[in-house]
Amino acid sequence: MGPAIVECVANFSEGRDEKIVASIADSIDQAPRVAVLGRTKDCDHNRAVITFAGAPDAMADAAFRGIARAVELIDLNRHEGVHPRLGAADVVPFVPIEGVTLEDCARIALEVGERVWRQLRVPVYLYEAAAKRPGRVNLASVRRGGFEPMRDEVRTNPDRLPDIGTAELHPTAGACIIGARRLLIAFNINLATGNVEIARQIARKIRFSSGGLPGVKALGLLLKSRGLAQVSTNLTDFERTPPAVVFEAVRTEADRAGVAILASEIVGLIPRKALEMSAGCDMRLENFHPDLVLEDRLAALLPGLR
Repeated sequence: MGPAIVECVANFSEGRDEKIVASIADSIDQAPRVAVLGRTKDCDHNRAVITFAGAPDAMADAAFRGIARAVELIDLNRHEGVHPRLGAADVVPFVPIEGVTLEDCARIALEVGERVWRQLRVPVYLYEAAAKRPGRVNLASVRRGGFEPMRDEVRTNPDRLPDIGTAELHPTAGACIIGARRLLIAFNINLATGNVEIARQIARKIRFSSGGLPGVKALGLLLKSRGLAQVSTNLTDFERTPPAVVFEAVRTEADRAGVAILASEIVGLIPRKALEMSAGCDMRLENFHPDLVLEDRLAALLPGLR
């Protein structure tokens, strides 16, 4: 058996300023026994995803470093983008990879959350396997409304109180949503149309909460910089619903609406098994390269994590 490994796929509310994203990634990479596996950013989402992994006892410090730098550099009062967000360091999930359990990752999430409040005074919501309330297992439920409405609601609605901290969002950094979950694939499909309502209709059709595909969350978004509508999905159970199944479902609905698919993209990393399950389907991946395969990145960096 190899060393115990935890992955974190942290989402930050900055996708336009490369210096800020690089500074956050560098702060994470400076943590001992942790390595940044990859990072992506998108100007329309105005969001960056930084994926890193390491020894379980080192991951809490690495995540805190990234969150602290984001709190220092990102002001949500000046931030806008099509992706929902509640915090500068918006979502920080810990994922068991090898030799650890989901419960272990939930404990790391709690440790980080307590430190974020204690040292940064940023309130924290716990989600998925780290959730303290049943209604906060689902990320969308926690983030509902986003930063601006939540500033007022958290002061008056007990159901919106943070799990750690007081009834006041940080004035520039909002709140941080920290949790533990299993592997997830972020998979976006761009349509050959600027009509975002078509993307929204497709998203409603395919997402599980509307009676669609198991383990699929979906939103319809407009990419203003490209004049394109996007079906943005998270696959929370890719073994039940692999990317190819999602792609074909979107293509079927797009055909019905009379529009074509231009391309798709992976955000972050993807397990090799998900690619194998999607073999034979031309998903028109516009950003694929071997460094996007989770196992390949871990194999390349694992010696440095021992």
